[in-house]
Amino acid sequence: MNPSGPGWINKFGEVVRNKAGIYSDFSTLYTSLKEYGFVYGMNVETPSYISIEHSPSEDERAKINLLTALYFTFALERQEHSFDDFLETIFEFYKELKVSQISLLNKILTGSKTSAQLEKLIESRVYLDDNVISRTFNSIITNSLLFIDVLTFRYFLRDGKEIVKEAQKLEYLAINITYHALNAKEKNKADEKLSQLFAASLTFIDEDKERFDGSYREILLNNCSPWENQYFLDVACLTVWEDYSLDYKESQFIYGIGKDMGFTDKQIATSLEDITIFFKKNIKKISFLKDTNMAVQFYDSMSRVVNKLILRNSKRLQKELAESKELVFLISKGAVKDLSADEKKKVQDQLVDVFKSVPSLAIFLLPGGAVLLPIFIKLIPALLPSSFDENRVAKKEENTQKTDYKKNL
Repeated sequence: MNPSGPGWINKFGEVVRNKAGIYSDFSTLYTSLKEYGFVYGMNVETPSYISIEHSPSEDERAKINLLTALYFTFALERQEHSFDDFLETIFEFYKELKVSQISLLNKILTGSKTSAQLEKLIESRVYLDDNVISRTFNSIITNSLLFIDVLTFRYFLRDGKEIVKEAQKLEYLAINITYHALNAKEKNKADEKLSQLFAASLTFIDEDKERFDGSYREILLNNCSPWENQYFLDVACLTVWEDYSLDYKESQFIYGIGKDMGFTDKQIATSLEDITIFFKKNIKKISFLKDTNMAVQFYDSMSRVVNKLILRNSKRLQKELAESKELVFLISKGAVKDLSADEKKKVQDQLVDVFKSVPSLAIFLLPGGAVLLPIFIKLIPALLPSSFDENRVAKKEENTQKTDYKKNL
């Protein structure tokens, strides 16, 4: 599966078709989503039963985890696994949620309700910014409050009324809990990044218009949904535990808010233990906590983007490279010996011509784009032998023919 290529949702539907019993209840699903980092807003893994051709980027993991969460929430609540019914329901949900007020989503939701449209819809929910260039230079690119979509969808499937107000309530409580949890500790740079990440992820409320005076506690006391409360507890634990310590003030806040929501000391301790294990296992994968200099951040960010752009456009690039025999010769030569200045200039000029033919690689044409050429050349060996479509779904007719053939044997 290629989560950045067309057809990936149809491929997802084919993969999960026979996975009906993989999550026995919402608790099992929630536990898995927490291990993937989706609940925490830091997608470090995806379900093991979903095979991805290339190493996925964080936004691609977020897409897969969001779709996994939404689909299996639907399957558990409706006790049915029709992917077509799921597609129809998810469009109805997002339309009622009024995210269509966002210009891009408005165009999507007024069109036909197909998996291709849902791909655009999910991408628009995952990215914080629609601008590809700004995303490229920004290490924080994914919405960290996506689990609120899942909780609101579950509420919607249970015939909940006024789902916009429900989503606003969930965001209001999440951002207030984060804010007050941070105030219960000595702040550091990582805290500031975490706060910015959650604030940038708000969709349904305006942070500048909200109160942070503690009045949220009354709403929390009256919130009767156990899974919403579990999410809030996990968000609070995430906020105080990212510095790997828990002093008296932090402990007092966590246990105080946990008891407000009806949790026992043991349940609160389990949430703290879960976030500790998560950080211990995935600390190197959590990009916003990396405190590296700007040059290293730039190179790392650009490497990820270039890797994604090139490998996701392998078929087009193969075609263009096949028509540029001199370029392929020079790249092959450069792999074993240094090229002359003239040869390097030829490689650069011809690569720019190649990039012009592949729109999504236009970033190479920006000022300073030549800096990215070494990364491209490094990836060339992975490109040349490739010829595949990760999202191809076999037609029903083909499946039927294969079944009939096996029967005749």
